[in-house]
Amino acid sequence: MKILVINSGSSSLKYQLFEMPGKIPLTSGLVERIGERGSVVPNHRAALEQVLDQLSEGEEPFIESPDDIMAVGHRVVHGGEAFSDAAMITDKVKQQIRKLFSLAPLHNPANYSCIEVAEETFPKAVQIAVFDTAFHQSILQQAYRYAIPRSYYEDYGIRVYGFHGTSHKYVSEQAALWLDKPDAKLISIHLGNGCSMAAIDKGRSIDTTMGFGPLSGLMMGTRSGDIDPSVIFHLMEHSGYTLEQLSKLLNKQSGLLGVGGTGDMRDIRQRIEEGNEEARLAVDLYVYRIKKFIGAYTAVLNGVDALIFTAGVGENDAAIRALSCSNLDYLGIKIDPAKNTVRDKMLRDISLDGSRVRILVIPTNEEYEIASQCYKMLNQSSVIEGK
Repeated sequence: MKILVINSGSSSLKYQLFEMPGKIPLTSGLVERIGERGSVVPNHRAALEQVLDQLSEGEEPFIESPDDIMAVGHRVVHGGEAFSDAAMITDKVKQQIRKLFSLAPLHNPANYSCIEVAEETFPKAVQIAVFDTAFHQSILQQAYRYAIPRSYYEDYGIRVYGFHGTSHKYVSEQAALWLDKPDAKLISIHLGNGCSMAAIDKGRSIDTTMGFGPLSGLMMGTRSGDIDPSVIFHLMEHSGYTLEQLSKLLNKQSGLLGVGGTGDMRDIRQRIEEGNEEARLAVDLYVYRIKKFIGAYTAVLNGVDALIFTAGVGENDAAIRALSCSNLDYLGIKIDPAKNTVRDKMLRDISLDGSRVRILVIPTNEEYEIASQCYKMLNQSSVIEGK
């Protein structure tokens, strides 16, 4: 069964083609600079047409025709409260995605555009939406409600939604299998350009660091993470900052970039080696937030079986992992320096022998997780009966 996974951003489109239930993609690719000045790809329709050409051309094409694609799995960033699982795309589902444009203005419109184009490009395929927010719909009111009047929640949907849910779901399931413990208490630490953590109990998210939008919680590549709202009021009142300027400041000019001068952890590391103290401070701030949430989530879970490091920085930066786990002996978290420096693409345990809490590095695979959810949904439905 061929399943095409589409992960579209405002100006990019990543794809992977799977022959399910195989885990290794048949092919993958990226179309960039969609709609940008001077680009030969004016919109997502042209981008998807380019993908179709790449799949069907050559001496050994991956598909003979669009009809070879059984399903198209779409990463949709925001599902609001309407979706706690993947959903086969209907007019009603599309209407709900449109309603959420204001909550994810850079992503949901692009996701929606790709859905409409894919419906035309692959007319016989089942279109399925997998939502970044869905995994976190299991968190309780005390975790998702803000301490403001209820009317803001009811009228405007102001609450914690959380993001990176597809990644947190995938790595936590892999950890539970490895531990052979379905009821494991886990803290998932997703460190990429965007960063978030999740407290997971028995396979369910019970708290997460990102909130109404992807700005809160951990310090990130260019995002500030948690900041006192009074700072925003102060800059507006005393320095004349506009909402647009504040959004740019907190989303695109802060985090590692704002403190250390670059949003890439590899470049931060280079600056530290050159003696740059601001870069060193950026790392100190970065790991301090991680450690605070490890402590908080250990309390929320009433114990923890394993920490999971994943995504670009989490999987590849041994120093960040070591600093994030340092001086946590009281919690039973002890990292093995030798194991930590070993590079591998597979799941690995980097905790010290005898550590009460396992420390796992698990490469995330959001595209496969999307394909897997599509495959499961198709097998549970009557869509493929007789095929």
